[in-house]
Amino acid sequence: MASQDLKQRTTPHDPSPADAADAPAAAAPTTTTKARPRRADRRTMAKRGLRSLALAVSLPLSLTLLDIYFFGPLNAPAAAHAAAAADEAERPFVPPLWILHTLCAVSSLLMGLSAWLVWAEGGFHRRPAALPLYLAQLGLALAWGPVVFGLGAGRVGLAIAAGMVAAMVGCYRTFGEVNPIAGDLVKICFAWAGLLSVVNLKLVSM
Repeated sequence: MASQDLKQRTTPHDPSPADAADAPAAAAPTTTTKARPRRADRRTMAKRGLRSLALAVSLPLSLTLLDIYFFGPLNAPAAAHAAAAADEAERPFVPPLWILHTLCAVSSLLMGLSAWLVWAEGGFHRRPAALPLYLAQLGLALAWGPVVFGLGAGRVGLAIAAGMVAAMVGCYRTFGEVNPIAGDLVKICFAWAGLLSVVNLKLVSM
């Protein structure tokens, strides 16, 4: 009898149904407290992503608009405007200036978006040449209008357009290796660069 009482005392205590029901309830606060920081981290990352996207798109677009306003042909002398209006009928292959300005702004926006896509995936670290190529393309695009319309140096503008196309080709290759969508966006900008080259050729041949 004494041995049986000893066995009963040494057997582990089985949890009652009430204890089993209380166990998930006790663990629930820990899971909810862990989920809250994760949601907060996701919201913080989303806000940072939106801010970086807005900066990547608005900065080159703002520079392009300022370039058009201060150095573009809209601020050329009145005599130059009159001469351009008089010669417009003799150069039908040259589109109106507002079309060039619009395409320039759209191209700047698309290139900024493609660069942000590459940056978001760490492409500037994986492909060190991507950032210099993008900055070179942006700088040459900003320099083309003042050189061609402001200074009237068509041959120099043609060299700038060729360099811009070469920089875009480099951006297309490096961006496409990181993010195919970024490479496709650069493809669209090739049409704008080709139009600028054609306009520059027509102006030089006049």
